[in-house]
Amino acid sequence: MIKLNNIERYYNTGSNKTWVLRNITFNVNKGEFLTIMGPSGSGKSTLMNLIGMLDKPDNGEYFFHDEPVHTFNEKRRTELHKHSIGFVFQAYHLIDELTVYENIEMPLLYKGVSKSDRQSLVADILDRFNIVGKKDLFPAQLSGGQQQLVGIARAIIGKPKLLLADEPTGNLHTSQGEMIMGLLKELHDEGMTIIQVTHNEKFATYGTRIIQLEDGFVRRDEGTGGKR
Repeated sequence: MIKLNNIERYYNTGSNKTWVLRNITFNVNKGEFLTIMGPSGSGKSTLMNLIGMLDKPDNGEYFFHDEPVHTFNEKRRTELHKHSIGFVFQAYHLIDELTVYENIEMPLLYKGVSKSDRQSLVADILDRFNIVGKKDLFPAQLSGGQQQLVGIARAIIGKPKLLLADEPTGNLHTSQGEMIMGLLKELHDEGMTIIQVTHNEKFATYGTRIIQLEDGFVRRDEGTGGKR
């Protein structure tokens, strides 16, 4: 599904280059649940932004379902991202002025889904996540765990091929974090491909594989067996 070959990212600082990612090479198979770990500054978020097509590498190749993303311009990357990838953020990134219903509905508006289909899809996901009673509330009226539930609902409503979760439990209490990780595991069990970034070693084991980044390099890549 994903092939990264010698991906590199750097920033120019005067006459020098500050490297963020170096020689990143690995594949992600369809249906995998990959965890990316590493200390602050190791390149985790940069790698997620590259995989999520929000940024492009300076060197190397990125293939998504055999499409050469590294050759695409920003417009084409944005289009592929819109139709293929769901993104869950640590800070939720909900739109404060929109209700829960409207936040979840937004990706379908971008895709041009008809009103009747939007209503049906949003109703289904509100029911699945048990947040029907919250649909007319605004983000500020929700707990952190509820906001993240809405963030995940919004990310998956368009049935993306890949779900990216960047520290999805970072702002949550332990019990809320376990709820969110249980939901991600459920989605994975249903066949969704997921890549998460986390500092939490317990939550890392919900994935079937862990990649450890350090100083922009992959230092470890091994299976976990997944959370039972």
